[in-house]
Amino acid sequence: MLDIDFIRENKEEVKKACKAKQEDVDIDKLLELDEKRRSLKTKVDEMRHDQNKLTKKVEQAEEDEREEIIEEIKPLKKKLQKKEDEWKEVKKKWKDLMLQVPNIPVSKVPEGESEEDNVVIDQWGDKPDFDFEPKDHLEIGRNLNLIDVERAAKVSGSRFAYLKNEAVLLQFALVNLSLAYLLEKDFTPVLPPVMLRPDAMEGLGYLEQGEDDMYFLEKDELFLAGTAEHPLAAMHSGEVLDGEDLPLRYVAFSPSFRREAGSYGKDTRGIFRVHQFNKVEMFSICKPENSTDEHQFFLDLEQQLMQLLGIPYQVVQMCTADLGHPVANKYDIETWMPSYNDYRETHSTSNCTDFQARRLNIQYEEDGEKKLVHTVNGTGFALGRTLIAILENYQKEDGSIEVPSALQDYLEFE
Repeated sequence: MLDIDFIRENKEEVKKACKAKQEDVDIDKLLELDEKRRSLKTKVDEMRHDQNKLTKKVEQAEEDEREEIIEEIKPLKKKLQKKEDEWKEVKKKWKDLMLQVPNIPVSKVPEGESEEDNVVIDQWGDKPDFDFEPKDHLEIGRNLNLIDVERAAKVSGSRFAYLKNEAVLLQFALVNLSLAYLLEKDFTPVLPPVMLRPDAMEGLGYLEQGEDDMYFLEKDELFLAGTAEHPLAAMHSGEVLDGEDLPLRYVAFSPSFRREAGSYGKDTRGIFRVHQFNKVEMFSICKPENSTDEHQFFLDLEQQLMQLLGIPYQVVQMCTADLGHPVANKYDIETWMPSYNDYRETHSTSNCTDFQARRLNIQYEEDGEKKLVHTVNGTGFALGRTLIAILENYQKEDGSIEVPSALQDYLEFE
């Protein structure tokens, strides 16, 4: 959520940001409600003050005078209740509109109308040059008894999978590799809960983009996390942290759940776009002046992890239309997938500045002053998609897979 003072003072900039992110928010209506909200709050405070004065007068009055003062209070209480109800109604409408206002993109973000306007800013690695017809990950997985989508469909429906044998061990090798690497970079390992209360999820700033992609357990009133970013961001909600402890860097392993509503075509084949997958996620709570550097640090870490696997990739800066509601700047890493003959997203890293922190009320104290933190998130490994990249890029003509050398220390098989 943006600071209302910032919106008042920078109305045109906020309108421009809404347009750039293709989010339809009536900023003029918001400011009109804001003025009405403040005016009503002033009246409510004045009426409460008058009522409190009369209440004290009752306490100090002689017994024969009290009844007269009490009669004077009664109509005031009714008027106050009516004015308070009006204020609460306006306040709710104001808050609903405030939550719809997206974060402001940083100046370096390219303007664009769709993902087609995202900008490739770096590439690394040589694409494999096969002298045979390469197979896709699902065919490889079936041939080696690694992936079973048919039995998963029987048990859970479409877009689920059983991973078996070496595929399971490869996923945990990726977890161990990323943990070992990130623990050397001052990250704290976390196994988070993956169910979140609605107020925690609201604080993240993703509900305004729609809940179609999220799983909600109505009986329990809990959301299933779409990534470990969600519980990590909410972990320090309502807290005031010591500025000397920042940045707080976390690395979490968790299952993730997404409906993937509207997905179709080749993406739904195999395990590329599924409803349940495992992920290693990085998260940082830092000071505002350090979030740009922290964001670059996360991007560097993502590239280093990919380079350890020796798989070609490209870095893409997202345009304004593809940023996401709470995000001020975002990069994706797209990894080469031979079956697509294209690069496909495996990583992302976002700087949400103080947008989530304001909603979740996460502050830090330094020199006696309290300020909002900034939050940065990034993918360590999306394990399913990284497995796809390994199977497809390291396949051999005889149908076998050469395991990346960086993973071999974490595996029992040759």
